[in-house]
Amino acid sequence: MALLDALPGAPRYVVCDRGYASNRFREDLWSRGSRPVIPPKRNELPVSCPKWAYRHRHLVENLWARLKEWRAFATRYDKTAASFISVICIAAAADHIKN
Repeated sequence: MALLDALPGAPRYVVCDRGYASNRFREDLWSRGSRPVIPPKRNELPVSCPKWAYRHRHLVENLWARLKEWRAFATRYDKTAASFISVICIAAAADHIKN
């Protein structure tokens, strides 16, 4: 919740995997003005989860996996936040050019 509190505004959708599937978490997201995109656990009753939004979650997961191939990003050798964000930008740019 601290990460959501730090955002300047409420995101339209919050996409999570089944590990975050709880009614309390979903209700908190609704109260913030966000729509939860969290599929139910296998032993839970079905809930509203836009399939089109959840289907694209793997794109973000794949990006993080590719960025972690960069050793400086995965181990966070940089001392300052500014130099770490520059490594993220360089890695994302190189990934974009490669793909």
